Amino acid sequence: MFAGIVTVSVGHCHPKVLAAAEHQLGRLWHTSNIYMYPSVHEFAEKLTAKLPGNLKVCYFTNSGSEANDLAMMLARLYTGAFDIIALRNAYHGMSPYSGGMCGVGAYRHHWPTGFGVHHAMNADPYRGPWGGQACRDCLVPSPRQCSCPEGGPCSAASLYADQVHDVLRHNVSKKRVAAFFAESIQGVGGTVQFPKGYLQKVYELIRERGGLCIADEVQTGFGRMGDTYWGFESHGVVPDIVTMAKGIGNGFPLAAVVTTPEIASALNAASFFNTFGGNPVACAVGSAVVDVIDEDGCMANSRERGRRLLLALAALQQDFPVVGDVRGKGLMLGVELVQDRETKEPLPAARVGALLESCREMGPPHRQGRP
Repeated sequence: MFAGIVTVSVGHCHPKVLAAAEHQLGRLWHTSNIYMYPSVHEFAEKLTAKLPGNLKVCYFTNSGSEANDLAMMLARLYTGAFDIIALRNAYHGMSPYSGGMCGVGAYRHHWPTGFGVHHAMNADPYRGPWGGQACRDCLVPSPRQCSCPEGGPCSAASLYADQVHDVLRHNVSKKRVAAFFAESIQGVGGTVQFPKGYLQKVYELIRERGGLCIADEVQTGFGRMGDTYWGFESHGVVPDIVTMAKGIGNGFPLAAVVTTPEIASALNAASFFNTFGGNPVACAVGSAVVDVIDEDGCMANSRERGRRLLLALAALQQDFPVVGDVRGKGLMLGVELVQDRETKEPLPAARVGALLESCREMGPPHRQGRP
């Protein structure tokens, strides 16, 4: 369901979140991030405690686009390199800076965006050249026959990682790279799940070239995937920088960049300032959201309800040829609509629009991905 574009993580107007906002509004609205305030410090401590390893330094912004802008700047300052690799079909924001990483044609426009970004082939087991039934971490197997060796590792992961290696070899200046950006499951691009082991292989490639690995958890974070608090954990990787937004504030303008003290120290060579980023009210809301996710068992709820919904959608796939693929984890799910299952020709836009209108009439709004 729409959830405000994968944003409302604990329900509209949750009493505890509402109470936290009202309490802070009665005390102090704004300080700017030049000065520390108790609710800001409390939330930063609570948030970084949810992250693994040495991811302990937190910068607050207002949106995912701003967070990814800052992550790009941090990576370039720390590595001294300029080139960034993203994936085709990826979405990381609409600002002039982060928009350069957008690999979705519908969101590319006729004006300059962030320079120095190179797009590698998307690791899509459904539409890409490699992958199949056993390649992705999903209860519902892909309808595509898997070409991987029986009982062996997923060969699709290596083949797609080789595409990133080709970008490093042909497009990156002096073989040095600043960062690799990826969502744990592509959201706007159509709930695309990567082959198992893919991110591990790519992270290794990037780090061999001195680059940083950046996880965009704007949509997949905060327990939405059910089994793990962060989407990257389901891939068995630990990033160097994590960006987050949407579910962090349950609809309140709030986002964050979390990294290590060593990488954060690179900002000493520049400066970062965000007037409204991490204001006391936003941080009070974010702190309450983190509490509610734990106290109300939201991760377990995502896991169980997501399992039920996924299996129900898979049942529809048996009855309706228009359903080409069903995929996802927890409550990060997608249905691929096709005109023809064999050719995978997308369902025409007019038919998709009519279907979405019918869904809206029956209940909660849905959203079209992979435009």
